[in-house]
Amino acid sequence: MSNNNIVIREITLADNVQIAKVIRDVLIEFGVPKVGTAYADASLDCMAETYAKEKSVYFVVTNKGQVIGGAGIAPLDHGEGNICELQKMYFLPEARGLGLGIEMMYKCLTKAKGFGY
Repeated sequence: MSNNNIVIREITLADNVQIAKVIRDVLIEFGVPKVGTAYADASLDCMAETYAKEKSVYFVVTNKGQVIGGAGIAPLDHGEGNICELQKMYFLPEARGLGLGIEMMYKCLTKAKGFGY
């Protein structure tokens, strides 16, 4: 895969179906049970809406327009408001080993600092 075709950007409504499939495919790949895990998380089907909330962001990685991974940040549940957590960082096999995890972490950390975390 050529890195020239890879784009990291904020999620849009049009990405919801693709990122939900990516996440569920990765969970299946690693043998995660479907019940009682992120696989069944209803927010997977509306990621753009979920991360449109205040002090939240989700990035997708695309290759030639196809979503191949993603990661985001959001406030820590039951936190003081100044703590966030990395959420839903998943990559398809073809996206691994290219340094995209590092790039996504950098984007998430930069955004977190901008949000005041």
